[in-house]
Amino acid sequence: MATTRSLHILNRQQHFLNKVHSTWLATRGSANKSDEGWLSSMFAHKVDARKDAHSNLLSKKETSNLYKIQFHNVKPECMEAYNKMSDEVQKELHRDASYPCEVIGSWYTWYGEQDQAVHLWRYSGGYPALTECLRKLNRNTAYLAFRKERSKMLISRRNQLLLEFSFWNEPAHRSGPNIYELRTYQLVPGTMIEWGNHWARAIKYRQANNEAVGGFFTQIGELYVVHHLWAYKDLQSREETRNAAWLKEGWDANVHYTMPLIQKMESRIMIPMEHSPLQ
Repeated sequence: MATTRSLHILNRQQHFLNKVHSTWLATRGSANKSDEGWLSSMFAHKVDARKDAHSNLLSKKETSNLYKIQFHNVKPECMEAYNKMSDEVQKELHRDASYPCEVIGSWYTWYGEQDQAVHLWRYSGGYPALTECLRKLNRNTAYLAFRKERSKMLISRRNQLLLEFSFWNEPAHRSGPNIYELRTYQLVPGTMIEWGNHWARAIKYRQANNEAVGGFFTQIGELYVVHHLWAYKDLQSREETRNAAWLKEGWDANVHYTMPLIQKMESRIMIPMEHSPLQ
């Protein structure tokens, strides 16, 4: 039974590769034609011309949540102290209801860039909430002391401001143990709408095991970046869940049409910190 299932998955994947190869062959002989002709051969789905910012077209209208993702590269010898300090500060902020922000999840990278901490924050109220938090934190002497001490533990840090895709479920508390995968895609500029159109149809193929945690796109920081956050029981469960998607009619088409939109992609396997709401 397992062998038959594996063969079926391989056949679906081979079918997808054949489609990509056929498209390449079709375009090879017309290399001197305009880019419009090449693109027409690659994309079967017609996408309407943009009439608004993609942040308005793709994000949720019923909420005004803004997200921030932080990547902290920690000195290896400081990771334990860093985790303890982060735990204390996050709990203190959560206890104070006057701060319109919350930590959705905190992880350290297991596979990917080593000695890296990743934090996902949600600001309920959008940019005004972010501004209010920054104003209050800049007057919080305990937080300022934490930042000063934290700076001694870090090699580098960066962050991005994100909006969530309207067709993804909103990140919610979940019990563990789980591992998390953060898949990051650097898209070709101008293709965010196409990406959203395809994934709005395809997300249903990736929700059978409750693996979909959240989907986001950048507003400030590196632009045209997409983050998909997934949860699995373990690496074996991840493999089985991903393979199962290829058994569903339509998943191969989504991969086929979204691959040309990607300039670069990266996968991080992450372990939740003890204080993370997402376990």
